[in-house]
Amino acid sequence: MKSQLLKRIFDLSISLAGLFLLSPLLLIISLLIKLTSSGPVFYRGVRIGRFGKPFRILKFRTMVENAEKIGGTSTPDDDPRITGVGNTLRRYKLDELPQLINVLKGEMSFVGPRPQVPWAVELYSDEEKLLLSVRPGITDLASIKFRNEAEILKGSKAPDREYLEKIAPEKIRLGLEYVKNRSLVFDIKIIFSTLKALLA
Repeated sequence: MKSQLLKRIFDLSISLAGLFLLSPLLLIISLLIKLTSSGPVFYRGVRIGRFGKPFRILKFRTMVENAEKIGGTSTPDDDPRITGVGNTLRRYKLDELPQLINVLKGEMSFVGPRPQVPWAVELYSDEEKLLLSVRPGITDLASIKFRNEAEILKGSKAPDREYLEKIAPEKIRLGLEYVKNRSLVFDIKIIFSTLKALLA
């Protein structure tokens, strides 16, 4: 219980500080999206959170309007739905910044298994459902290992299927590893590893 409280205090502190310090950048990105393509600034896709509760994940929109009606949920590097600005945002993971709001609301944590779409969660085995016992996160071990996920799926004619075959099993394994060994110290190590990977 104490560790959970410390983690929540940590998440609140990081999300509040991040939103305050990054507010000029968030405003600039919002304007760029609005000026270069039609549609909303934010993407609000349904994801499955802690205890299997659905929530709306917030990302800067990087694809054309109504992209989910045109293609699947997995996105290759060469997906024609990606906008010009969106391509840059995805390359530097800037599209993920609005998830600080999800963290502030308690729907996500700064560190935890990445939240999945409903159809992917429906495929979980009983053991894999352990992933739903914690808040999903902005980053985790799998985010670091598969930071080039879109590049792996590049050229795929069935990206959702290839995601399930090539990426999902290892992502799930790493997510379970985190759940079983989670601690505030482990979270801090993952945050620094994420920053190192982004700056590499």
